[in-house]
Amino acid sequence: MSIQDRDKVRQEVISGLTNNPPHISPKYLYDELGSRLFSAITALPEYYPTRTEAEILKRRSAEIKSTIGTTSTLIDLGAGDGEKAATLFEPFDINQYVAVDISAEFLQASLRNLQSRYPHIKMIAVAQDFSHTLHLPPEAVNEPSLVFYPGSSIGNFNPTHALAFLQQVHRACQNGHLLIGVDLVKPADILERAYDDALQVTAAFNRNILRHVNKLAQTNFNIHEWRHIALFNADESRVEMHLEATQETTVTWPNGQRQFSAGERIHTENSYKWQIEAFTAMLKQAGFKDSCYWTDNKHWFAVFLAKA
Repeated sequence: MSIQDRDKVRQEVISGLTNNPPHISPKYLYDELGSRLFSAITALPEYYPTRTEAEILKRRSAEIKSTIGTTSTLIDLGAGDGEKAATLFEPFDINQYVAVDISAEFLQASLRNLQSRYPHIKMIAVAQDFSHTLHLPPEAVNEPSLVFYPGSSIGNFNPTHALAFLQQVHRACQNGHLLIGVDLVKPADILERAYDDALQVTAAFNRNILRHVNKLAQTNFNIHEWRHIALFNADESRVEMHLEATQETTVTWPNGQRQFSAGERIHTENSYKWQIEAFTAMLKQAGFKDSCYWTDNKHWFAVFLAKA
């Protein structure tokens, strides 16, 4: 990361901490350790989205492939360890994989692992914060591509930003398709357990953001002074994650500080939950056409396919 980029990140983090209420962007959850913790979260019994989405993709892969037709390039947004995308390599006849993620170190390690298992597939790592601007290498957009955005990560955007993001994706995958996972509205107790598991892996994942911003912005957070909070905000149709100060504490950084009272919270993530009709309408508004979807038997999760 260049000095200019480091300064930009530091300013963004400090701006969020000095805001009222304070917040930290959820993209900073995903340093190398955070990415590994999230991989562990996906294996938890409470965290249904990953296995439910995987079940849909496995059960419906032939239908999805038939609807898409011929495509050889898979563009994986928020690739993580790449394992979700890897399940599509053979069913979809993929010969080029473009993995896009914010954590460069974790991404490179993931691609080394995948390349050893799929030596016939060309793999390209793109370390990028695509939440703002999506820049893909020319070889990824010269032919019809399938953009894959799994795991209900679209829920991290509020509806206005989600629309802007989908419009950006639409421009990036002209003549191709978007395959996207969307978490649906369901009872609050199911949602809250998914984000506050008994083993407290999600709590560790959330608190790790403080360790990460200490490195990025030279803050001095003591993670032992903060506890994980997850709640469903029904009015906004979203699960919220916060970090709550367990005691009065002062967080400092070069040339600045902020005092937090006991019980004060830093907002770290939203995960919006959607109704089928509302998400279908948003895809159309973003410029996509011919959208269709598949759900699990409980209608907890949906996988949408739309043509650019």
